[in-house]
Amino acid sequence: MFGKGNEGGAGSRGGCNLSFIGADVTVTGNIGGAGNLHVDGCVDGDVICGSIIVGGDGKVNGNIKADEARVAGAVNGTISAKSLTIDASARINGDLSYDSVSIETGAQVEGRVKRLTREDGGGALKLIAGD
Repeated sequence: MFGKGNEGGAGSRGGCNLSFIGADVTVTGNIGGAGNLHVDGCVDGDVICGSIIVGGDGKVNGNIKADEARVAGAVNGTISAKSLTIDASARINGDLSYDSVSIETGAQVEGRVKRLTREDGGGALKLIAGD
């Protein structure tokens, strides 16, 4: 399902191809690979991948582990990602683990939030200006 070719096409990152689960598709079972995944349908199982986007109508009923994750839809399970972006339309019921996180106003998150690493030793808050 995930390619490891060196060709870089549209939607590819780091030499890996994009896999897409359409709105009319339900996948039952775990998904694993090093590539990029976009979910507009439903996944009933755990997902391990390089990066994942859960679209506004997408749903994952299982745990997610990825280097990068962006959630605009629904996730019922834990999310562990180095870089985690949660859009305003997201509905998450599960714990979050991250290195960096962005949560838009309006997002619904029910669960614990934990940072994966603490390189600064003090856990101090850092303000980042945005556009």
